[in-house]
Amino acid sequence: MKITVIGATGLIGSQLVTRLGAAGHEVVPASLSSGVDLLSGAGLDGVLTGADAVVNVTNSPTFDEASLDFFRVTSGNLLSAGERAGVRHQVVLSIVGVDRVPQLDYYRAKTLQEDLLKRGATPYSIVRATQFFEFMDAVMSWTADESTVRLPATPVQPVAAAEVVEALADVATGQPLNGTLEVAGPDVLPLDELGRRTLAARKDDRAVVTDATAGMFAAVEGDVLIASPGARLAPTRYEDWLGAQR
Repeated sequence: MKITVIGATGLIGSQLVTRLGAAGHEVVPASLSSGVDLLSGAGLDGVLTGADAVVNVTNSPTFDEASLDFFRVTSGNLLSAGERAGVRHQVVLSIVGVDRVPQLDYYRAKTLQEDLLKRGATPYSIVRATQFFEFMDAVMSWTADESTVRLPATPVQPVAAAEVVEALADVATGQPLNGTLEVAGPDVLPLDELGRRTLAARKDDRAVVTDATAGMFAAVEGDVLIASPGARLAPTRYEDWLGAQR
């Protein structure tokens, strides 16, 4: 198959390009650095020519209200270019529970992206993933100082990025779902406990303080970030991943 990966230089996109290429597919990596601009549409027609499928793993440069315009414009441009090129399968990476947190601008923006894909003329698949192991450092940095890290006890079910890539590759090379596949890690943990385990593994002596108002995930209520029954559960546990990083 010929598969175009939009956002090919990021955490997920770079691994997806490698994985699909190793499986024998013709992969076209597309990103700003290769002259493809989703916001203006520049370069899209060229990288989609002859593609059987396109996988969109791009991200908004901000998490605020501007992300709504970003996903509205980029989704429209990619869908239109895909139709012109005769692409038969549009795949998007999204977030578990994204439609259940309307108080977060970024989650509303990702929900808009999903809705636009569903209303498009091309068969589609949505892969919703839980929070990546790799993002834990960024999450802690939002509310950290020299001695403490403040985190809410929001339940999360984190997953290794490599296992999200595996799911994306399987979906992109299969028949369109015209629906959604959820991907999650094997364990549900409170976010503050995840922070404690991270610091302990790295011998970081800062304390994690449970704070229901701290950071973006403070706005998340209940278990909305937990995968639904029937989700694809990846095998790698967070502690094992942390150990492998060392």
